Amino acid sequence: MTEHRADLWSYAEIARHISVQSETVRNYRRHGLLPEPDLHDAAGHPRWYADTIRAWARNRPRHR
Repeated sequence: MTEHRADLWSYAEIARHISVQSETVRNYRRHGLLPEPDLHDAAGHPRWYADTIRAWARNRPRHR
């Protein structure tokens, strides 16, 4: 199960992947620009599979 958890990304991991601040990723979610979370952890925090975010990042418009 630890291997599976490593594949789940938080706002911080997403931010690192796309080279922005975590708050920017939170704003993307608030504005509906981020995919829905794949699941929520035991504390209720949203988590995304790395593949979900990689696919989204490939197709997202570049920032200005």
